[in-house]
Amino acid sequence: MWRCPLGLLLLLLLAGLTVLEARRSRWRRDLAPGLHLRGIRDAGGRYCQERDMCCRGRADDCALPYLGVTCYCDLFCNRTVSDCCPDFWDFCLGVPPPFPPIQGCMHGGRIYPVFGTYWENCNRCTCRENGQWDCDQEPCLVDPDMINAINQGNYGWQAGNHSAFWGMTLDEGIRYRLGTIRPSSSVMNMNEIYTVLSPREVLPEAFEASEKWPNLIHEPLDQGNCAGSWAFSTAAVASDRVSIHSLGHMTPVLSPQNLLSCNTHHQQGCRGGHLDSAWWFLRHRGVVSDNCYPFFGREQDNEANPAPRCMMHSRPMGRGKRQATAHCPNGQVDANDIYQVTPVYRLGSDEKEIMKELMENGPVQALMEVHEDFFLYQRGIYSHTPVSLGRPEPYRRHGTHSVKITGWGEETLPGGRTVKYWTAANSWGPTWGERGHFRIVRGTNECDIESFVLGVWGRVGMEDMRHHH
Repeated sequence: MWRCPLGLLLLLLLAGLTVLEARRSRWRRDLAPGLHLRGIRDAGGRYCQERDMCCRGRADDCALPYLGVTCYCDLFCNRTVSDCCPDFWDFCLGVPPPFPPIQGCMHGGRIYPVFGTYWENCNRCTCRENGQWDCDQEPCLVDPDMINAINQGNYGWQAGNHSAFWGMTLDEGIRYRLGTIRPSSSVMNMNEIYTVLSPREVLPEAFEASEKWPNLIHEPLDQGNCAGSWAFSTAAVASDRVSIHSLGHMTPVLSPQNLLSCNTHHQQGCRGGHLDSAWWFLRHRGVVSDNCYPFFGREQDNEANPAPRCMMHSRPMGRGKRQATAHCPNGQVDANDIYQVTPVYRLGSDEKEIMKELMENGPVQALMEVHEDFFLYQRGIYSHTPVSLGRPEPYRRHGTHSVKITGWGEETLPGGRTVKYWTAANSWGPTWGERGHFRIVRGTNECDIESFVLGVWGRVGMEDMRHHH
């Protein structure tokens, strides 16, 4: 009996498998629907030419990956069911391809079918019949050209793409991400409380509320596409001040939604509001915690759905205090304590007066003018840059916003120049800017930041100290 050495047997088996494998790929190839029957999707694609491949006869490895399938550069591909690469005919055979060139638009290295509509950042683009790639020309909130201009311009701060703003137009940013109505002249002329600094008084070079009052200064919330910064900045300042003035016995994060839905007299919810009315409401009606009455976040304005109705009311208990008359809209929470403040007061716009107030009584509220470049702020000491000055008017937009100032400092820039700044909390969530905060030039009324600054006291009685302890 003839005996076969084991090694040879293995070799024979392997050879058989390889032949089978080649056959199988051939069958697969023989049965594959032709690429041009599916429509060659990349008519201008240079595949054979790039690799300089033109193989004689049938060479199954004379193949290239092609938009998720395989195309060939051998003569065998040129049959009724064709799987040739797009440039096989003109490059390997020197003849025009047997299929009509694809109808579409070449854009950014890809071909797009005619009449398709695509989004590029905030603009709609359409592929026209003549192969023209046609886009709207709306200025976008995230503008890569502006980001580059700022970062190359040594303005003292870095710009970047905040992903939540991608795809929004600049106009939408101004309409939906701010939302404080500039106060009327009578409110702007509100008497300022003059803080008297004694001649010997020296304010520190740097101060941060969260270092003086640890655990009492709250992190920024996110107003989403709700033009409600009037409610967010008011609730933010009141939260910190109630916590500080109760010596930490009460540390609520107050509810912007309570203001948005219930403070409706002359206010427009997610379409904007006035700071003086918000403070009036906090004094005379009070609000509950954000836990009790969470933010619903409304997407961009839709006329059929104005602000969600008010789900929290309060009644007087005597001595000016109030209590809730409803359960928390968030059914999981029972604590529906009402928090109030004393009358709001306005500070002088001298930086020293604002600093002294901040250091003694806690964060303050400031109005500011937001320009197109502020949305792109990533880190550093912000000041409005001139990068949009040469561009058409729609690229230069601004609107009124309100924020919470939490501290100050100064920094020496690489050129040796010292810049003084405020630190402030915004309401665009923790991933914008410096962990939701920003620094802005101090002492020159940059973007009106020092023009209208408000303070308030948390309404705290002895019984609160006991009750909340």
